[in-house]
Amino acid sequence: MSLSKKKCIPCSGGTPTLSESERNDLLKQVSGWQVEDEKKIVKSFSFKDFNEPMKLANKIWEIAESEGHHPDLLVAWGKLKVEIWTHAAGGLTESDFILAAKIDQAS
Repeated sequence: MSLSKKKCIPCSGGTPTLSESERNDLLKQVSGWQVEDEKKIVKSFSFKDFNEPMKLANKIWEIAESEGHHPDLLVAWGKLKVEIWTHAAGGLTESDFILAAKIDQAS
C-alpha cells in the first residue's frame, strides 16, 4: 500500500524509531525530503510571493489535523520549510513518512 493511503499511528513514546535502512527505503517513496540530524525529515518549498507558502501551510495544517500528526512549519516570504519527526519517539517513524507523502500530494 502506498504511504499516502496509510493513516498515521499515534505514538505514546514507546514506538521504536526506524533504522537507517528502513528510513532509506521509505525516503524513496517520498519526493524531495532529506533526513536531517538522523532524526527528522525536512523539505523546503520555494514560491514567488508570500501568499503561496501560506496556502500550502494551510493545506498542511488540514492534513496534520486529520492525521493527528503535526509537523513544524517555517513560513517566510517565498519559502516554506517543513520538518517532521515523531517527538514522543525522539526520531523517525513510519508515520512521519506517511505525513510527508500526504504533503507531497497536496503540494
